[in-house]
Amino acid sequence: MTATRTLIPGHVGLNVTDLDRSVAFYRDVLGLTLIGESKEDGRRFAFFGTDGRPQVTLWQQAEGTYAPAAAGLHHLALQADSLDEVRGFERNLKEYGVEFAYDGVVPHGEGAASGGIFFRDPDGVRLEIYAPDGAEGAPAPVAEAPTCGFF
Repeated sequence: MTATRTLIPGHVGLNVTDLDRSVAFYRDVLGLTLIGESKEDGRRFAFFGTDGRPQVTLWQQAEGTYAPAAAGLHHLALQADSLDEVRGFERNLKEYGVEFAYDGVVPHGEGAASGGIFFRDPDGVRLEIYAPDGAEGAPAPVAEAPTCGFF
């Protein structure tokens, strides 16, 4: 088989235990745009995205919370335009009562320009909001490993 183009991620789907609670979190706290949903019993889902294109889909199919030790999604990283925007999300998340893996914005590694905040959604899914630059002056929580790898 010969590839004719490079694949890029299209969207990510997350299983959740309570769709209404998760929709409120992803829409109201993270500011994602709800572009479609189903409230049909046994087939509940919500699409978030831009320009009609899904980026994150929530499926009400989970029976328990996120299990970091299980195979599957490690974490979902969402890119912001700047560290100031990341800090704005941090304030919103604190008001919502979210606990963070680290205090404040941290770089992805010692001396790295990119960095962000690390936290969990209502079902325990690990999330990250980061900016591609501006974090180089902050100390990394773990010098020898990527910050996003072990939270």
